[in-house]
Amino acid sequence: MPDNFPPILTHLFVSGLAIDVALAVVVLEFLVLCLFGKSGTLGTRAFTLILALGPGACLMLALRAALTQSSLVWVALFLALSLPLHLTDLARRKI
Repeated sequence: MPDNFPPILTHLFVSGLAIDVALAVVVLEFLVLCLFGKSGTLGTRAFTLILALGPGACLMLALRAALTQSSLVWVALFLALSLPLHLTDLARRKI
């Protein structure tokens, strides 16, 4: 990373904490939309939201694995999981 970044910002990204915060926001969004959504039953809302938010969460997990220098197996696994979730979401929406 460039040297002109504040050390706290560098630490947030190198440690993966920035991604953890973003994932926490996604989980909070999921819970709020599941509990207070108006369309369908709780189960159908949860399934629809998993398909909608899951691919992005998987991409964030892949980014976190790469930033924290985890095994490439984890990066590949999360990338591979995002595609079927995304394609299923598109098929469900008939796009």
